[in-house]
Amino acid sequence: MAGEIGEAIERADREAFTRQPPKTLKGQIGYLIRQLGSAKAVAQELGVTADSVNRYRRGARKHARTDVATKIDDAVRQRWQPQVRKRRQKQAATSGGITVETRARFGYTAPVGTTDDGRFRRLTVHLPPAYAQRLFDARTAGASDQQMRGIIAEGFKEIYFQDSGGRATGLSDVTLNDIDYLDLDY
Repeated sequence: MAGEIGEAIERADREAFTRQPPKTLKGQIGYLIRQLGSAKAVAQELGVTADSVNRYRRGARKHARTDVATKIDDAVRQRWQPQVRKRRQKQAATSGGITVETRARFGYTAPVGTTDDGRFRRLTVHLPPAYAQRLFDARTAGASDQQMRGIIAEGFKEIYFQDSGGRATGLSDVTLNDIDYLDLDY
């Protein structure tokens, strides 16, 4: 999953951990072996030999190559506390919603006589649960970063720019471009 939105969701998931994942190489390999069932399965996942995995597990090798260490860390974090992640995402999608903080260029299509020039804005907007559900569903379905940006932009249009229908009713389309940073919390 690449892109700013996907990375922001991953960061928000990591913040939900109630316990930190194993930090030592030996601990990480032990965890992966318990999750995947064998050293051979872990080796296939990481792109190394089963002998290397067993050396890491025994402590005969204390440090992995940088690229392998990154793969190990990613594999552990991906599998760490899935119930905690699911519970937080379900809560966001049913009752809590999702808070999006970003600094990006917003453009929009507006009626004649009003300005529709895109400009950088720093916004922190709490989107209702329906948008959180759509965002999680899109991520699960493998949506592109552009599609997930569209969901967030639609939420910004409704909640921020139109104030839930109280103003700017002629605003037809909001775009989210040139993201400087984006952070999600749920």
